Amino acid sequence: MIIRRWLRRLVPGALRRRAALAMLETPVGDVDLGDLARLSPISDQWGFDRGTPIDRRYIEEFIAAHADDISGDVLEVDAPTYTRRFGGNRVRRSDVLHVEDERPGVTMIGDLTRPEDFEPGQFDCVILTQTLQFIPRPEAAIRTVHRILRPGGVVLATFPGITRISREDMDRWGCHFNFTSLSAARLFGDVFGSDDVTVDAAGNVLAAAAFLYGLAAEDLTPDHLAHRDPDYEVLLCVRAVRRP
Repeated sequence: MIIRRWLRRLVPGALRRRAALAMLETPVGDVDLGDLARLSPISDQWGFDRGTPIDRRYIEEFIAAHADDISGDVLEVDAPTYTRRFGGNRVRRSDVLHVEDERPGVTMIGDLTRPEDFEPGQFDCVILTQTLQFIPRPEAAIRTVHRILRPGGVVLATFPGITRISREDMDRWGCHFNFTSLSAARLFGDVFGSDDVTVDAAGNVLAAAAFLYGLAAEDLTPDHLAHRDPDYEVLLCVRAVRRP
């Protein structure tokens, strides 16, 4: 420590900075940005036009890992995609929730921030993918999810960390939040109890950059996608259980 302070006094700051730059693995100005040297994404459709969006791959891996939770009476937001794909014959009843759209397949219309819209203890599983970021009071929505679960029931939730804005949703009802593993654990832990909440974060610097540029999961290798870097959380995944 003493030697370091002594060197700082003797070596001018400009020389120290030049020395640090010379030691860079890739010198400044030598980075080859290639196809990424652009001000617009490679795909403006989240990668759907190229294959599977990167966050969608992470979502599917999370839901598949907890497929056994999808059983009994199941509620899914927007469409019964994962209920059908991963629930199979374990599902007794499938309901689909939307805040306003009476589209084919929607069986319940309600606002998760309004608990009075729902009867308590209706479901054994709630699948809540990519929803909380559009709700201005996510803590109220989580309390409602807890309310409508039966004792021992499970919610499987995902929401974005590093992401672009969904312009259509922003203009329609707003994109209010991005999350971190800390905020996810806190939001669900305050309602379900921290011992009954498990949080996983998926992503790394390459996956995050690729996702922002609209590349698909198929543009990366399985090893690229599988690597977890806690400083680059692309997707947050929560499994929470209502105590019996």
